[in-house]
Amino acid sequence: MAHGDITHVDIPVSDMQRATGFYSALFGWQIEEYPGFEGYPMWRAPNQLSGGGLAPREDSFTQPRSTVEVDSIDETLALAEARGGRVLVGRSPISETSWFAVLEDPDGNHIGLYEGTTDTGGS
Repeated sequence: MAHGDITHVDIPVSDMQRATGFYSALFGWQIEEYPGFEGYPMWRAPNQLSGGGLAPREDSFTQPRSTVEVDSIDETLALAEARGGRVLVGRSPISETSWFAVLEDPDGNHIGLYEGTTDTGGS
């Protein structure tokens, strides 16, 4: 994926088992947990390109959130703040070679950022 591509969509859920069954039946998504990502089942669409995760619903995470790949999270967060955005979650590790962050745009939308490479061990 290249800078600016949407790489991932997280969906907040309150019942993982119910959500897994719902989205699998509704869209044909393959949903499974990968080693190192327990408690965060990830889905893959039939096109094998689109994907995301089912994440626990929290007060600060109530709506689906798209994640965009960037070359540098730090530079992107600085630019977002300079343009009226706000950092909600600073650069945080996913693995040894990948990081995420969350920003809020001037309209209050939450956007995830992704930098690096992640090997989930899946196909």
